Amino acid sequence: MRLNKYIADSGVCSRRQADALIKEGRVKINSKVITELGTEVNEANDSVTVDGNKIKPKNKRTYIMLNKPKGALCTVKDDRGRKTVMDFIDSKDGRRIFPIGRLDYDTEGLLLLTDDGDLAYRLTHPSHEIPKVYVAKIKGEVPEADLATLRKGIELDGAQLQPPRIKLLKKEEDDLMRYEVTIFEGKNREIHRMFESIGKEVEFLKRVAVGDLRLGGLARGTYRYLTEKEIKHLKTI
Repeated sequence: MRLNKYIADSGVCSRRQADALIKEGRVKINSKVITELGTEVNEANDSVTVDGNKIKPKNKRTYIMLNKPKGALCTVKDDRGRKTVMDFIDSKDGRRIFPIGRLDYDTEGLLLLTDDGDLAYRLTHPSHEIPKVYVAKIKGEVPEADLATLRKGIELDGAQLQPPRIKLLKKEEDDLMRYEVTIFEGKNREIHRMFESIGKEVEFLKRVAVGDLRLGGLARGTYRYLTEKEIKHLKTI
């Protein structure tokens, strides 16, 4: 088994994050520091440690959906003591779960957490083009010509975005327009920056779906375990 998969299957982090740990020299096999990506692990005989802690792949995985509130960081811990999404999860049983991808500090809604590194990799890698659906509130109506520009896919960070799906849901009070926006990549503040490119500001943003998995009526700041059907959907999406 490859070392990054071994680390991910142990519930430490995703495979992509495991590669970073390896490059930083924080991983050892049989007391030897490993920095080469692609290193193989003998599951039966090798001893692997991350930051001095011995790890081992798990058999049973944990899959959680959290309705992330605004003002929480999508990280396992913060060295400045700020609130993270883990503060909303009961960890008395010692689960070492981590968030799949991220939602911005001021964005709320559906966030998945797991100790399944392979699933985290599948859902976050841009090549898999997993649809993520958001509700965005914009101040003032957006001209159809500007929406057409966004729907073609704009350029961010020197790369062309996959064309998003955007549709008007309703007009609310205070001249706020509610749009449903579906994206397929998830670059940093992608939806905010999309609308900023046409001179509009996102007043509110909430993720309501990943693939066919929807947030539903889950209360803000609470979580639930995924059903077997939902887990199967995510693994085959």
